[in-house]
Amino acid sequence: MNLSTQSVSKLYAPSDNLWLRIRDGFQMQPMNSPLEIEQVRLLASKPDYVNRSMARSSRYLFYIVQEVNARNMPTEIALLPFVESAFVTNAKSSAKAVGLWQFMPATGKDFQLTQNVFRDERRDVLQSTDAALDYLQRLNNQFGNWELALAAYNWGAGNVLKAQKRNQAAGLPINYESLTMPRETRMYVPKLMAYRQIVMDPEAYGIVLPQLENHPYFVAIDVDNDIDVALAIKLAEIPEDEFHSLNPSFNKPVILSNANQQILLPFGHAEIFQANLKRFNKPLSTWTAVKVSKTESVDQVAKGLGVDANSLRQVNGIPRGMRIKAGSTVIIPKTNGKSGDVSPALADNASLSLEKPIQSAGKCAKATKGANGSKPVKCAPVVQNKGNSAGKSSASQHKSASTALAKSAKNGSSPSLKANSSSKGVNKNQ
Repeated sequence: MNLSTQSVSKLYAPSDNLWLRIRDGFQMQPMNSPLEIEQVRLLASKPDYVNRSMARSSRYLFYIVQEVNARNMPTEIALLPFVESAFVTNAKSSAKAVGLWQFMPATGKDFQLTQNVFRDERRDVLQSTDAALDYLQRLNNQFGNWELALAAYNWGAGNVLKAQKRNQAAGLPINYESLTMPRETRMYVPKLMAYRQIVMDPEAYGIVLPQLENHPYFVAIDVDNDIDVALAIKLAEIPEDEFHSLNPSFNKPVILSNANQQILLPFGHAEIFQANLKRFNKPLSTWTAVKVSKTESVDQVAKGLGVDANSLRQVNGIPRGMRIKAGSTVIIPKTNGKSGDVSPALADNASLSLEKPIQSAGKCAKATKGANGSKPVKCAPVVQNKGNSAGKSSASQHKSASTALAKSAKNGSSPSLKANSSSKGVNKNQ
C-alpha cells in the first residue's frame, strides 16, 4: 500500500471478535491430565496476571493469528507467547532468550534473525513470529504431532530424540506424556492447554477477556531514509512506550533504511505519520556510524572522531575502563562533514567488541608485606578480558511472504505499504 495515494481508513477487515476466530481454529485435543488441570487452576487463581497479559496481547494477536492461519496451523500456537513471555516484547530469560517467542542467540542465527549493534530481530514482532512459526512447522514435520514439536521447541529436538530412544530401548511409548523430561518441558504443553481452556470458556474461570476486533492493530511502514527513533515517535504522535512496544528490536536511537527495516505504527496513526513526514523539512537523522580502525580507549576514539567521550559511552553502552577493539562500529552524532545514511555493510554487519586495558608492570601497586612478616604479596598478572561482540549477519535476511499481511488491513491481500518521504520485528534448546 502507498499511503500517498491510498487511505488506511478505506481498508477494512471483518469486525468479528478475534477470540471467536481463535476458538474456531483450535485443533489440539485437551489432555485433561492432572498437570493441565493444575495449570488451569493456577491461572484462574491469578486473574490480574492473566488480564494484564491478555491486554498486552491485543497489540500482536491479530497479526500472529493471521500468520498461523496462513500456514494452516492450529490457533493454539498463537497463544504460545503467553507461555513464553506473557507477551512482553523485551522479556529476557536467565539463559539469554529474548522476545515474544524467547529465541536463544544461536537459534536466532539459525533462523537468520539479525543480532547486531543496531537491532535484535529476536525482538522484532514480524521477524520473530515468522521464524518461530518456521521452527515449529519444522519440528511438527519431524516429530509428527504438535505436543512433541512444542516439547522440542522448549527443550531442543536432540533432547526429545534422546528421550524417545531411551523409551524405545526400554519398550516404553514415545509420546509426550510418556517421556522423561525436565519439569519445565513437562509443564510446557499443559500450560499452553490451560490458556486454551481460558480462551475457550473464560467465564468458567472468572476471567474477562479484553475486547479484540478481528482487525489489524498495527501497520508496517518501510523505512526509506535513516530516521531518529525520537523523531519517528514525534511524527506518529504516539506515546514513547507504545512505539517501543511495537518496535522493540531497535537497539540504538536511529532506524536504518539500509537494514530492510520497517516501523510498526498503530493502525490509526500511519496516515498521521505520513502527513507529518511530508511536512517535515529538516534532517531525519542526527546519528551515523563509523568503524574504529585501531584498538583505543573511549577517550582516544572520541578525540579522533571529534565527539564527546561520555556521549560515546552512553549511546554505545560502553562501561568505563573498557577499550574499543579495532573493527568495532560505534554510533556518533552526525556533523557537518558526515551526511547520508549508514551504509548497507555497516547496517547488517556492525559489531562492537570491548576489552580491558592491559596493565603494565610499572603501574602495579607496590608490593606489601604479608601478615606476620611473611613474604611480600606480589601483584597478580592482569588478564585481558574480551567483551561481548554482536554476531555478524548476512545482508540478505529471510523475509516471509506472509509478513506482508501486516502491511495491509484487508484480509487475504498483501499490498505493499510504503512511506514516501519528500526528503527521502525461546527456546531453551541450546
